[in-house]
Amino acid sequence: MKHFLYLLIGIFSSVLWSQQIDVIDFKSITAQVSIQPLEREISGKVSYVFDVLHATDSIFIDAQQMHISKVTLNKQDIAFTNDGKKLWILSDFERSDNNTLKLEYTATPKKAMYFVGWEYDGRQQVWTQGQGKYTSNWLPSFDDMNEKTTLDLTVNFLDGYEVIANGELIEKVKLEDDLTSWRYVSTKPMSNYLFAIAIGKYDKKILESKSGIPLELYYYPEDVSKVEPTYRYSAQLFNFLETEIGVPYPWDNYKQIPVADFLYAGMENTTATIFSDAFVVDDIGFVDRNYVNVNAHELAHQWFGDLVTETSGTHHWLQEGFATYYALLAERDIFGNDYYKMRLYEYAKELEAQDASGQSTALLNAKSSSTTFYKKGAWLLHALRVKVGDKAFKMAVRQYLEAHQFNNVETDDFIKAVEATSGENLDAFFDLWLNTVEFPKESIVENAKDDMSFYIKHLEHIECSVDKDVDFLMDASKFYYEKQEIIKKYPELITESVLLENGVEVRQTIAQTLRTIPSELQSAYETLLSDKSYQTQEMALYNLWSNFPDKRATYLEETKGRVGFKSKNIRQLWLVLALSTPEFEADKNASYINELISYTGPEYDFEVRELAFSYVDALQLYNEDSIINIKQATTHHNWRLSKMAKQLLSALETQPKYKAILSQLETQSTTP
Repeated sequence: MKHFLYLLIGIFSSVLWSQQIDVIDFKSITAQVSIQPLEREISGKVSYVFDVLHATDSIFIDAQQMHISKVTLNKQDIAFTNDGKKLWILSDFERSDNNTLKLEYTATPKKAMYFVGWEYDGRQQVWTQGQGKYTSNWLPSFDDMNEKTTLDLTVNFLDGYEVIANGELIEKVKLEDDLTSWRYVSTKPMSNYLFAIAIGKYDKKILESKSGIPLELYYYPEDVSKVEPTYRYSAQLFNFLETEIGVPYPWDNYKQIPVADFLYAGMENTTATIFSDAFVVDDIGFVDRNYVNVNAHELAHQWFGDLVTETSGTHHWLQEGFATYYALLAERDIFGNDYYKMRLYEYAKELEAQDASGQSTALLNAKSSSTTFYKKGAWLLHALRVKVGDKAFKMAVRQYLEAHQFNNVETDDFIKAVEATSGENLDAFFDLWLNTVEFPKESIVENAKDDMSFYIKHLEHIECSVDKDVDFLMDASKFYYEKQEIIKKYPELITESVLLENGVEVRQTIAQTLRTIPSELQSAYETLLSDKSYQTQEMALYNLWSNFPDKRATYLEETKGRVGFKSKNIRQLWLVLALSTPEFEADKNASYINELISYTGPEYDFEVRELAFSYVDALQLYNEDSIINIKQATTHHNWRLSKMAKQLLSALETQPKYKAILSQLETQSTTP
């Protein structure tokens, strides 16, 4: 009978999936969970309050590979079935309100909750990443983003760690057995993929927006000097977006938490953005890899994605296109209109390249690329604003958000709002932008009302002459991006004066462009080693080392103590160049090799390891330690690192000289 029940559920689950929100309205989730990081386990008790809108014979909760016990419905034990993906409650449900379902569960999440640094001597953290529908791997919840609930979450965890989650911290209580209980409450409904937990050793700085919203900026205690450059402009971004969007920030507070080995740049969990700690930078790192755009993008999602949420992937641009566009507007408020135009131009070139590769799809295609959803979506909003005007555009956005707050939306909802405020029929406009596969560049360059029309034509038809454009490159009033475009196109215009008297952005472009350094520019080029840019320093070191062999030792000595980004980009390059320079400290080669190989170890962040693997492979520094680290990395949760490790391991398996090490490691792994 049980086998038949599983079969029946499997056949009809897709139908039930689409129907449940029409017959059942889950309103709240209250959970008390305990997390055991060494065991990679979470367990707890969860309570759900729901209304039955129409009679039905079953309800379900998404629960991926969980052991579920002790299920009660309205305080009575109830029969249930757990198929490994869903918890099914089969009963005669009649129209009713405020029903309560309770359960107990244990899970060892394979995704969505990540335990970083506990097995090795790394930074010890636990963090989650729902990404659309994966919260049900660590909390029995709802993958369907159309099902929105409130959340009352209590987390029991080891003393000495900060626990951060959605909503407001209501209570923090010291428990027995070296545990602390943290209770967070979110009183406004949200899609469950936006539930989040981040645990680690953090301090925080608290700012306040003009509207009185607390802005909690978390950081590692040892990074106190990086707080300002990492979170630079955070209050300005928040204040700008609240004013520009025209709808007050919809939640009670806003938290930002950096984590190690994150899968993406950032994730807009409601009130609690988690982002990659690669963006935790000092003043020099800010020039190359600052958090400003990601900061603004994830913040914009608190309205576009969290307050109003797409009904399905078909309308994904309503989240990513809007967040990308409003992030650009926020950056324009900081860096100016030239910067805004430059970034839009970059997006246009990326979209054109996608067209040329044959990879483009329509904006309403649920399987479109990030380039399409983010960049084409942003361009649509820019073009729409030019077409209908600022007043109608801003009024439409405000009405769209207010009409659908805490609910789900489709593209037609936004179109109706814009047509209502503008009084225009926009069928042709939206058909062009939503349904055409290619980027509609011609409609942009032909639009005389759009500043971008002139800008695109100008940049694409730069005609240079030495006399005219050296003067342009030396003009301090000219925007650096146009200078960069000229230098990329005409590197012969680089003179000593152009190199020495321009800012860090132009000098970085020179470092990227001028790989063969004329002897008359050697002295000027050497000044790039001292630029306040880790990317420039890295490129300058390599290019100078390559171009002037007689000064290799001098360049290595000058840059000996530099580290660079969190990835240790300068230090790792330095080790490679030192090992490749026989006349420089040959007696230390063994220690340099050991240091480089050590960076492949699991105690380091994935970016450090990724770079170290590439250098170990280039120099063929394979030994038992480096190969063990490669094998370990093949199961890492960050797909970039695991993919690289699998490719390296596959290549090693074809080389006879590594057969003995691989065989020994295989024997060790299979020995009880």
